[in-house]
Amino acid sequence: MTQEISIKERLKLLPMLPGCYLMYDKNDTIIYVGKAKKLKNRVKSYFTKRLDTPKLRVMVPQIVRFEFVITDSEIEALILESHLIKKHKPKYNILLKDDKKFPWFYITDEEYPQILITRRNKDIPKKGKFFGPYTNSRAMYATLEHIKKLFPLKQCKTPRFKDRPCIYYQIGKCSAPCQKKISPDDYKKIVEQVELYLSGRQSELVEELKRQMEMYAEKEQFEKAALFRDSYFNVKQALERQKVVDDSLNLFQDVIGITQDEIRFVISLLEIRSGRLINKKSFEIIKDETNNEEEAITTFMKNYYMLKDNDLPKEILLPLEINKEDDELFENWLTYKRGDKVHLITSQKGKKHDLIELARKNAEAYHEELKIKDALELQAEWNKTGTYIKDKLGLNKFPHLVECFDISHFQGTNTVASMVVFEDGKPAKSKYKKFKVRSTEGKPDDFLSMLEVMGRRYSRLVKENLPLPDLIIIDGGKGQLTQGVKVLKDLGLKNQDVVSLAKRLEEIFIPSQKNSVILPYSSPALFFFQKIRDEAHRFAITFHRKLRETQALTSILDDVPYLGETRKKRLFEEFKDIKGILSAKKEELEKIIGQRATNSLLKKIKNL
Repeated sequence: MTQEISIKERLKLLPMLPGCYLMYDKNDTIIYVGKAKKLKNRVKSYFTKRLDTPKLRVMVPQIVRFEFVITDSEIEALILESHLIKKHKPKYNILLKDDKKFPWFYITDEEYPQILITRRNKDIPKKGKFFGPYTNSRAMYATLEHIKKLFPLKQCKTPRFKDRPCIYYQIGKCSAPCQKKISPDDYKKIVEQVELYLSGRQSELVEELKRQMEMYAEKEQFEKAALFRDSYFNVKQALERQKVVDDSLNLFQDVIGITQDEIRFVISLLEIRSGRLINKKSFEIIKDETNNEEEAITTFMKNYYMLKDNDLPKEILLPLEINKEDDELFENWLTYKRGDKVHLITSQKGKKHDLIELARKNAEAYHEELKIKDALELQAEWNKTGTYIKDKLGLNKFPHLVECFDISHFQGTNTVASMVVFEDGKPAKSKYKKFKVRSTEGKPDDFLSMLEVMGRRYSRLVKENLPLPDLIIIDGGKGQLTQGVKVLKDLGLKNQDVVSLAKRLEEIFIPSQKNSVILPYSSPALFFFQKIRDEAHRFAITFHRKLRETQALTSILDDVPYLGETRKKRLFEEFKDIKGILSAKKEELEKIIGQRATNSLLKKIKNL
């Protein structure tokens, strides 16, 4: 059974990015859809601030989980929000369902129409045209201001002066129909442009403005041509700032983004219809089924599009190129299903690349969600797994806190050890420790190394009266376990649980027990032992590699003329480490060690 992420944990996943959020109740019904400029701040406010409205006091206690979709801008979030509300009709998005209470744009029915904002109450005549409803009145008023900048519509209900236009005409924000500075037919054309804009048909609008501009220019009616020219460039500039609201408004697209970790691929698919982002779907593919991103993409497409018989896109934007034969096969197959040509497209730059990046961001967000779900499922299973381990190995305590050791060296030099810590089946990385082994330098001896490291670790805990782990795991066989037991007995820790894990057959050795324990191959208990052992090995190898690199770099300072121990010490005091020294400028080095030593050092670096 899948473990659901709590609201508290899910809040941590929210990015400081624009997008939409969907609130669900205990029946898994969407009860509210909202948009946000910054998802983290907006959604978090529902669960941290004082509920100061009756609606929130009723709605918030009903929320048991939420989902979110990342967009590239607040405008895109507004468009997506509108679509989601129309699709799901959430209970608490009351204003959208009650048209009389929610704001609309209203274009009046008169010789020179005016654009207004209305709640569609009984006082508004049914004649004229309505556009909406809109989910955010503030955003709606901002849109109205934007329209007034783009199009010289009538600004005043009644003329301010009897014989001359007002200042709006002088600054180009009104065409002065009150003084008959524009004919009803020409004014009607401007109104039609506004209607195209509010209907989302911006590409048609741009083409129409361009056509009108060129037509009046050919007729040498330059004032009218200039009017359309200004609107043309203003609208075009506004559209260039919108990534998801595409210029090709008839184009249907699916956009695929992908990310991965050690065990899975995560894919997000954005549905763009008529140039608008309307939906996000996310999927995971376990890596047992595929080995690379290309194969993951083709596996996903076969399964996903096999089930779709309608609403197929005209373009599918892919994050990478797939096999040419598969590409042609998919295009032909989807073209047949759609009844019209379907194109598979990869893009490295431009608007389509930006859309692929947006899909990837959504895949990463879903990926983080899956990782938390994994952790929660492991937590939910740990009681059962921990009890099984305790009983199977005959432990004295339930293994809440487990420490695991690993030794690493290179041909007997730079011997190091790692200690990783797991709490209730999860890594506690802040408690990891690493050790430089002193007793076996130049003469590799894993037994003696383990003796030293465990002695240092647990003598300190005993001396400072700090909590001991419930279980100690040693990476190795019977010999390493013997050394570990000896250390613990010398410290008086006779009842401390300790075992070793041999990699060859995944055998677990227990003190005072001759035969090893073999856990079932598919058991969660064996998975836990493998995971903590591999993590200890990784941590040791990383430390060992870093130590060797540092020593290799430090050796650069050896045998440099005029560079004695005192000057070396000054270099490290000033530049902290060898990388800082190597990246320092010549003038900086000369201030610390002088010109001759600097020249000698730079000469040696150059000859490496």
